[in-house]
Order: sequence, then structure tokens, then C-alpha cells
Amino acid sequence: MKPILELIPLEQRASILAFRHDEKNFGVPWHFHPQHELTFIEESTGTKFIGDYVGAYQPGELVLLRSNLPHCWKNYEQPEVHARSTVIQWNRGVFAKVPELDGVFKLIKTASRGILFSQKDTKLILPMVQQLPKDSGPDLYIGLLMVLRKLAECSYQTLSEASFIEDLPSEIGNRMAKVHDFVEAHFHRKVYLKELATLVNMSEQSFSRFFSKMMGRPFFTFLNEYRINMATRMLLDTHLPIAQIAYRCGYDSLPFFHKQFNKFKLESPSKYRRKYR
Repeated sequence: MKPILELIPLEQRASILAFRHDEKNFGVPWHFHPQHELTFIEESTGTKFIGDYVGAYQPGELVLLRSNLPHCWKNYEQPEVHARSTVIQWNRGVFAKVPELDGVFKLIKTASRGILFSQKDTKLILPMVQQLPKDSGPDLYIGLLMVLRKLAECSYQTLSEASFIEDLPSEIGNRMAKVHDFVEAHFHRKVYLKELATLVNMSEQSFSRFFSKMMGRPFFTFLNEYRINMATRMLLDTHLPIAQIAYRCGYDSLPFFHKQFNKFKLESPSKYRRKYR
């Protein structure tokens, strides 16, 4: 998953791009771009990476990202389930900084950490979001502004502990992408710090400092977060015994799996399965 500077295909006479994604998977790697972005997940479940955040996503989520915030969605491939979303991307400076839009600009500033809106609050706004890819010109401009104005009145939670305002240096971005890629491919087995350090051409001590600085927590805490998120999907989407799910997510010790699950989800795997299935 190589982080890239995505070049948004905005035409010279356009500053807003609105489109629907409907493919077997999202496919786009961990990346960032100088445009702001609003994404509505219509179908599929999986894991979202927003800045230093890693967590599950589900249909109905509406996420606002400020420019330069690294992100990607990785869906679980399921038969007859597509990765469907509505995406709006727009250039900075599109809207004039006037007092009447203070709430909108405050919202966008907060989105440097990634914003996940309350589904209850956005229920009536989502049809407006889904309309935007059908609009163009002044209608698209005014429609986006109306959506942002209404979102400024909604409740939300921020996702990333760190805010990303400036472009990521390419060297740092490449290292982090390799780590994301490695975790995705090898979370099911025992992982050694030496493997990651070698992967990014660093000593183990240097890699530990680098990762903690970038992600705000040690690597193995991040790895456990990823594993537990994968486990939650297996608990909901399969009938596998809990012990088998633990093993498939890289845990050789069932008691340790239960300990980690309780740490991140504040309840046992069996209770989580009964509650949300």
C-alpha cells in the first residue's frame, strides 16, 4: 500500500469533483491530496485508515477529511457486495472566508484529524450528498456549500489523534505505506519488530521511535488494534468459534486474545457477537 500524492482530475474551469465509486474493492492505496474530501460509504464493510487511526467502517458512514490527511478504505471482499461510495473532493479556497461561514471553516479545520459524523444527525443530509454527483457548475457549488453548512450543525467524533496539515515527506510516507502493507498481509501470524525495521531500512530502536512518533503509539499496539478489528468482522460475518477467530487473527493464546479484545472493545468477544450480530 504505497502512499501517493493523488492528482485529482479537476478541470481548469472546475474546482469541485463529485462522483460515485462502484467496484469490487476501493483499490486506492494509502494516499493524500491537496483537496478536501467528503466520503459517504453506501455499501461494504472493512477497515479505514485515517491519519494515525485504524478502525472498522460500515455502510452509512459519512467522513470529512481536510487536505493532506493520509487515508484509505480497505473493504472485505464478499460475494455480491461492492465497494460503493459517494465522494466529493474540492480545492482549498473555493469558499470565501466570510463571517457567515465561520462554522464551515471551523469544521474543515477540525477535519485535519478526520471527522466521522453521527448517522442519526446526517440522515436527512445524505440525499443531498448523493445528489451532488448529478449536479454540475453553480448547482454543484451551491449544493456542496449547503451540505457543509448543515454538517457544521451535526454532532461528530474525530478519528486521528494527530492532525495532518502539511504534505507528508515522501520518505516518511513510503515507510508508513510499507508498514500498512505488511500488517495487512501478515497480521494472521507472529510478527517480529526486526522484520519491520528491515523492511524500512532502519534499526529496531529507530523504527520503534519513528512509528511511535508518527502514529502516537507503539507498533504492537497498532498491530493489536488491527487484529481486533479483523476479529470483530469475523465475529459478525462468520460462525467460526472464537478460538479459531483468535488463531486466524494472529493470537496463539486465547486468554491474551480475550484480554486484548476487552481492552479495545470493552467487552468479551462472545458478548460482542451476541450484541451486534
